[in-house]
This record gives sequence, structure tokens and C-alpha cells, in this order.
Amino acid sequence: MRNCDDPDPKNHKLFEQPVIQTAQMFVGEMGTWIFVAIFSLRRRYFINGSAPNAADYEPVSTVDEYLPEHDDSSVMSTTPMNPVGKPHSVKEARIPLTGWRVLLLSLPAICDILGTTLMNVGLLFVVASIYQMTRGALVLFVGLFSVLFLRKRLHLFQWFALVTVVLGVGVVGLAGAIYKDPKAAPSAAPSAALAAREAIITLTKRAKSPEALRTILGIFLIAGAQIFTASQFVFEEYILEKYELEPLKVVGWEGIFGFSFTTIAMIVLHLTIGRTEAGRYGYFDLVEAWREITHCRSIAVSSFLIMISIGYDPPSLPFLLLLSFLMKKR
Repeated sequence: MRNCDDPDPKNHKLFEQPVIQTAQMFVGEMGTWIFVAIFSLRRRYFINGSAPNAADYEPVSTVDEYLPEHDDSSVMSTTPMNPVGKPHSVKEARIPLTGWRVLLLSLPAICDILGTTLMNVGLLFVVASIYQMTRGALVLFVGLFSVLFLRKRLHLFQWFALVTVVLGVGVVGLAGAIYKDPKAAPSAAPSAALAAREAIITLTKRAKSPEALRTILGIFLIAGAQIFTASQFVFEEYILEKYELEPLKVVGWEGIFGFSFTTIAMIVLHLTIGRTEAGRYGYFDLVEAWREITHCRSIAVSSFLIMISIGYDPPSLPFLLLLSFLMKKR
């Protein structure tokens, strides 16, 4: 933040560092390694490294309880009626995600970098409500990519729901671009025809105003970011269908890869753009971003709280802990 003491509010410069905020997100994700370490210490010192016994396992039924009780054709048949219900063999089990295979998690991390950075930039041009509504376009891209790359099948009502969501996002974006809160109502109500004509002229002027263009740009950035976020989800589903890794470690590894790539990109962009006269005080000025964080207590505190909220999200953290505990029990 600069020029905060200037009496003219137009000269005040706000904290606008989307790349730094992306790095803060990955720092929060790396914080999940703390819980991984806690589980490791618990196994080593409190469980004393005891081997799992039979009580830790639950038998899995290999009989399909949904098959009809009297099915003569199934008795005479030599092929299983429900191939999906057959027990998994060793070859069908997921491969542990260890060694060089961990590098596969860098793919969703890169998508996360691009998507989060674009959304942070788009948030600079629109209000928070439009930002949140525009993110609803994510479901369309996830559905499309799931069909194209994961060979999923969507029913007609699901396609209808996706189209409805996209239309809603378009209406929200249009409203954000042309809406302006009137400060004073006219004293005399004009005729219906004149009011409609004036409304059309007003909406046309507002749509061409710099503020509307900024809003439209922000909406396109946020909507485009959902392509990378959807790619991240598809990559994660594809990887975790073939490989096995604890959920907390998945988040932690993505945080490490994402933070590493973001840090390298920030240094390169600072040396090439941020140090120039045109790039000074811009998105890639790493020195200015560090100065704003360290010299403004409100920015430092909010950045710290954002990292905590991302890495230890209250709704998702208990689920991850419970899932990790159940996986250890099995």
C-alpha cells in the first residue's frame, strides 16, 4: 500500500499482488505436512511400532447381496452376473504413489498455479459477489473434461443442469457489467416508451464505460481460470484412480511443487519485468510486494490467516483427518 497519507483517495494504492497470494496458498497447503509428521510420531512413539493385528481389519464380503435369490440362469452360467462385484486381485490394487511417481502431482499443481493466479487478478476488477458467482462455470468445464478425458458419461438432465448454470453465470456477469446503483431518483416519472428508450441508451453507455470493460475483463479472467481448475480436478482424479496416497500427503506434495514453481516464476518475472520502470509497483515487483507485507500489519495478519484457512480449512480438515485415520486402520 502506498500514498495512504495522501488526502486525495484517488492517489491511494491498494495491495494488489496476485502472484504473492498464489504463493501464500501453497504455503498453506504445505502446512498439512505438520499433521503428517504428527501421525508419524504417533505411530513411532505412542503405538510403539506394533504390527497390525486381525482386529484392525474388517472382512470384505465377496458375495453380491443384490443378486436375486432364485436365479436359475446364474446357477448354470459360467460367467459372473456382476463382474464389478468380484473381489479385487493384487494386480487390480492401486499402485503406491512413491518415488518418481510423486512428480505426477506437479501437473495439478501447475494447473492450480495458473487458475489461482488468474482468479486473483480477476478479483481486482470485480466485486467479491460477482467473483464467487462466476466461479460457478467450473462445473461446466469439469463435466466436459470428464467426458473427453476420463470417459465419463453424463445424462441429459446433467447436461441441462450444466447449461443452466452457465446461463446463470452469464446473467450475473452481464448484470455486473451494466448495473450501476442510482443515487437519486427522477422527480417525474416519464412515459413507458421514453423510459424504455432511455434505459437502452443508458445500458449501452455503461457497457462501453471503462468500469464496465474492467468488469468484463475480470469476468473473462475468472471464467478462463476455471479451465485450469477443472484440469487440476481431472488430473487429480486420473492420478488417484491409479495410484494410492494419503489425502494429506497429496495436498502437501501439491503445495511443495506449487510453491517451488511459483517462487521460481516470481524471481524470473521480477528480474525481467518487476525491476523495469514499467513494471515497478506492478504484479511482478517482488521487492515492493515484500515491503507491503512486512510494513503493513493488516496485510501481514490477513496473509497469515489466509494461509491457515487454506491449509487447515475447518470444514475439510476433519474429513481429511478422518479419511487418513481410516486408511491407516485398513
